[in-house]
Amino acid sequence: MDHGRLSMPVGEVMFTQRSIRRFTPDPIPMEDLRLIIEAAMRAPNGGNSQVARFLVVTDRARIREFGALYHEAWWAKRVEQFGWTKQEDIPADNKSYRSAAGLADAMKDAPCVVFALAVPPGSANSVIPAAQNLMLAARALGIGSVPTTLHPNVMDRFHAMFDIPRDVTFHFCIPLGYPQGKFGPTNRKPTAETTFLGRWGGKVPWT
Repeated sequence: MDHGRLSMPVGEVMFTQRSIRRFTPDPIPMEDLRLIIEAAMRAPNGGNSQVARFLVVTDRARIREFGALYHEAWWAKRVEQFGWTKQEDIPADNKSYRSAAGLADAMKDAPCVVFALAVPPGSANSVIPAAQNLMLAARALGIGSVPTTLHPNVMDRFHAMFDIPRDVTFHFCIPLGYPQGKFGPTNRKPTAETTFLGRWGGKVPWT
C-alpha cells in the first residue's frame, strides 16, 4: 500500500475540502478505496478501542436500492423540520437545502457509498475522527465526499438491507466520487467570531 500517494500538502487538503454532492459515474479503483479506509483507521480514537467499522458499497444495484431509502429518509426529516414535501417547497434562496435535496435525488448514482459505523459501545468519539480522515484522504486523491445521516424511520430497513447487526451503531453515510465541479475554497464565518480566548466571550488577538 503506497500511502505516499497522499502527498497533497495538508493545508491544501483542508482548505480546499468542501461538501461534494454531485459525482461523475466513474468508478473508484479498489486500491484507492483501500488507501482511504487505511487512512481512516489511523485516526485517534478513545482508549484505542478501535470500535469504528466501515461498510464500503460499490455494487450499482445495492446503491440504487439504498438511494431510494436515503431519498425517503431525507424528505422525512424535512417534513418534520419544515413541513416540506417536495423540491418546490424549499425557499429559492436556500442554496444549502436545495443542494442537499439534489443529493437526495443523486445518491442512487454515487459510484461508492461508505457507511461509518461502530461496534458496541458504539461511541461517536471513535468514529468522527476516522470519518474526517477518510474524507481528507479522499480529497487528496481527487475524490469528493460529504457526511450525511439517516432518519430513524428507515433504520430498521437500513440494517436489514446490509445485514448489519442490531447492536452496531450507524453514524454517517459518506458518498464518494469524482466531483462534477470543483473543490474549495469554502465560505465560513471568520474564526474571530467563532473562537474565544481564555473564557467564553474572550476575544482572540486576530480579526
